[in-house]
Amino acid sequence: MKSAKSDRGEIDIPSPAHPEHRREPLPWHAPKPVAEDPDAPRRIEAIMRSPSYRQADMDVEFLNLDETRGVRLQIDYQKPEYLLEQHGIRHTIVVFGSTRIKESAVIRQRVEALRAELREHPESTELQRRLAVAERLMAKTRYYDIARELGRLVGNAGDGPDDLRLVMMTGGGPGMMEAANRGAFDSGSKSIGLNISLPHEQYPNPYITPELCFRFHYFALRKLHFLMRTRALVVFPGGYGTFDELFETLTLVQTRKISPIPIVLVGRKYWQQAFNVDFLADEGVIDEEDRELFWYAETAEEIWNSIRQWHVANGTPLFTD
Repeated sequence: MKSAKSDRGEIDIPSPAHPEHRREPLPWHAPKPVAEDPDAPRRIEAIMRSPSYRQADMDVEFLNLDETRGVRLQIDYQKPEYLLEQHGIRHTIVVFGSTRIKESAVIRQRVEALRAELREHPESTELQRRLAVAERLMAKTRYYDIARELGRLVGNAGDGPDDLRLVMMTGGGPGMMEAANRGAFDSGSKSIGLNISLPHEQYPNPYITPELCFRFHYFALRKLHFLMRTRALVVFPGGYGTFDELFETLTLVQTRKISPIPIVLVGRKYWQQAFNVDFLADEGVIDEEDRELFWYAETAEEIWNSIRQWHVANGTPLFTD
């Protein structure tokens, strides 16, 4: 107890209370004693073990109910957003593409193994089919090299690897995503991976910056984060997942739900066969101007230079203070 003077004389000011401990415990700091009720410990244990007693934010079973989906959606968005803000990530270049297109040494081993197997079973049409598919994937391994080089170019842009104003972002998996993260890793720069929980176990690629790798429950929130900071979308040959991400972005730009961004499709031959935009325009189901929502490129330098040129023409420089 301390004293202080006022116009009315001295007043007593109590010392500040301890932030955690009391001199005297409160009644609920200890369970009801056995001496008062021999059955009290058993009953209290039953109460504390009941699911209803779990604190809500620690109750995984409760958080996974259909009725709490709104909470899960919110935190699926909020955790990555908070951490990206904390790390000072301003903008991203987003890369999509197949998980099956890997570096040439990996695909070559598969091709050689299938050729050896086919020599032993030359009549097998299934082996012939699998070998043909593997050989077509082998021809696409150049895209792995292109994505890796693009990762290096983005990583070395601006003021160098420590510049977080523009960072490579991928879906965090193998294949084309691995290549882009790997290129950033080669340059010594940070890169982001947005992984997704699936019914079967799956792993992030090893080249993502650990503190910038996130695992989402909902595809929708993952795709939202792909587009929130992106300054360009680069799409390599891919399958259903790649098409999903590409067409959602095209739709958002077409309808101006988001501002236009560069959308670069890598590999004209692949994309013109997989996605016939001229047919859609000629059939009248999209407008002529919708052909101009994207363009094609064949090398990392073409991708990077065209993105930069687009932003200069648009008056939106890639690097701003």
